[in-house]
Amino acid sequence: MSTENNAQDPMEFMRSMWSKMGFSLPGMVTPTLDVDELDKRIADMKAVENWLKMNLSSLQMATQGLEMQRATIAAMQAMSKIASEGGRKEGDEAAQPNPFASGMWPWNLMQNAAEQSAAAAAAAAPTPAAPTKGKPKESK
Repeated sequence: MSTENNAQDPMEFMRSMWSKMGFSLPGMVTPTLDVDELDKRIADMKAVENWLKMNLSSLQMATQGLEMQRATIAAMQAMSKIASEGGRKEGDEAAQPNPFASGMWPWNLMQNAAEQSAAAAAAAAPTPAAPTKGKPKESK
């Protein structure tokens, strides 16, 4: 009778086949027929995967932060060097244009616009009329 029950229950049949092989496979490769055990293993694996992903993204952010810090310091050192040299190279007496002047274009544009509008206003202003000879008109 017990063989009939085994034949009707496929899970029990598989368990009996694995147990008759004579050796067990180590660790997580050992096949299990227990659905709850498989669900537990899947949940554990997903937890480890999420933990590894979190550590990876944290490591990537730290690396990017250090790269940004390095680039900022290198740029500041280069600008400081150019500013301290006064725009001159070694052995070169001719001054190079100020590297910071290109960043001032909005200010220069506004200054030029203000000067042009002042000049236009001065040119458009009416000149005082010359006094006329004769009797001035009476106002009512």
